[in-house]
Amino acid sequence: MLLVIDVGNTNTKVGVCDDTRLLVSWSLTTRREQTADEYGLFVETLLRTRGVDTRNITGIAISNVVPQTQRALDDMADKYFGATPITVDASLEAIPLAVDDPRSVGADRIVATVAAVALYGPPLIVVDLGTATRFDCVDGRGRFVGGAIAPGIAIAADALLTRAARLYRVELVRPEHAIGRDTVTNIQSGIVYGFAGLIDGIVGRMRSELAADATVVATGGLASLMADVASSIQHLNADLKLEGLRLIYQRAQK
Repeated sequence: MLLVIDVGNTNTKVGVCDDTRLLVSWSLTTRREQTADEYGLFVETLLRTRGVDTRNITGIAISNVVPQTQRALDDMADKYFGATPITVDASLEAIPLAVDDPRSVGADRIVATVAAVALYGPPLIVVDLGTATRFDCVDGRGRFVGGAIAPGIAIAADALLTRAARLYRVELVRPEHAIGRDTVTNIQSGIVYGFAGLIDGIVGRMRSELAADATVVATGGLASLMADVASSIQHLNADLKLEGLRLIYQRAQK
């Protein structure tokens, strides 16, 4: 079995795969000060809840955008699983990177687009709705050609409430109407429908530049909120990056 770990700025996703698919996944809060032992105990506990024997883990693949955690993850892999993990970066050449500086492409973008190409086929646009709102574009030849990065939904909401003295935190859910009738629904409408417009607008421009009706796949912690609001989103896959890690690991073994 393969242990896959995707470390994001806000959340860390952990999953277990067999040779053909992701079997189970969990989502944890990313903590930059986490030690190897804390990671090891967390992962062991998660595996036990699903009856997975740690001795059955024969490989580990990691995608990490928080460099401060990498040493602890490497030590955890060695101490608790006796494994040297594969850590994804541009040097693995998992997908052709047709951009000005391939080395600057984040591991999260690589694993997401690898999985999306395998599952949905190019051309495509991955919309990752997490700490940031990220758009990753793959052309018809299966090459990552760039994208866009906008503020995340939660970050934008926090910034609004921090700078506006009379506004307050509300639950981020889709309001029934675009025209809010009170402060809560006004904020919800502005954020939820506002980001739907941002997603649809950027996707439309990207499709024009790709000169193709690219498939749009949403992933990330807030993808479920936007999947039924942004009309351009065609597929929702919360575990896209874990699937990408599985595929990259399998290719590396060959």
